[in-house]
Amino acid sequence: MARRQLLRYLRAAVASERARATSLHLTEAATVVLAFLSYFLVRGGVIDRPGDALANARWIIDLQRSMGVFVEPAVNAWTLRAPWRVDLFNFIYFWLDFPLIAVIGVVLFWRSRHSYTLLRDAMLTSGAFALVCYWAFPVAPPRFLPEWGFVDTLQEFASLSYQAQSLRPFVNPFAAVPSLHVGWSLLLTIVLFRSTRRASVRLAGMAMLILQSIAVIATANHYLFDATLGVVVSLCGLVVAVWLQRVGYPRASAWLRPRLRLVRA
Repeated sequence: MARRQLLRYLRAAVASERARATSLHLTEAATVVLAFLSYFLVRGGVIDRPGDALANARWIIDLQRSMGVFVEPAVNAWTLRAPWRVDLFNFIYFWLDFPLIAVIGVVLFWRSRHSYTLLRDAMLTSGAFALVCYWAFPVAPPRFLPEWGFVDTLQEFASLSYQAQSLRPFVNPFAAVPSLHVGWSLLLTIVLFRSTRRASVRLAGMAMLILQSIAVIATANHYLFDATLGVVVSLCGLVVAVWLQRVGYPRASAWLRPRLRLVRA
């Protein structure tokens, strides 16, 4: 019985068509929640190396200055000059990241299994790539470099921030590169374009991506370098997800089908 349930779940997990709700889909939801929880716990548990993280941050600053694109102090200062901008970018950075991803993921699960599966796989794969980057290349975010005048807007002006004690097990302060805030916003935008032709939804996705790209800098949490690497890592995850849908899952389904028939027999 257990083997049959496992095979049925695996068959449902690699299916891309929309299907009615079953206990297998509850298992899918639990599995995805566990996967992302594991990602955040591992991310938060990556060994902190403050010396390396600060040195790498200053290397990024020197690189961007040499290219004439070290705009982070100016953007952070511009944000601080207007309380409404502080509130706006704090809201975008915190609430239009994983909370929004969770909501869109649930909607896509019911309305477009192809798009849901693509988003799920792209995010989990890019998250795995990012964990390697966090371990190999720790980077202190701008808020750790007060010599440049950076102010952590979430810490100073928000009632809820990533520095809250309740969130500490899930947060690594030196996991700035890559910025999955930007990368996952890009994935959401791509999947929304793929799943609907409604102009309002597509425009909302584009606006979310643009605003999140500004918010990561405005709140002193990331550099342009981080955002760029976040896009690269997320697109690599998307390539893997597309391959799974076009090649990997059909092969897995074909392999599972006769085995499931044997178990039923």
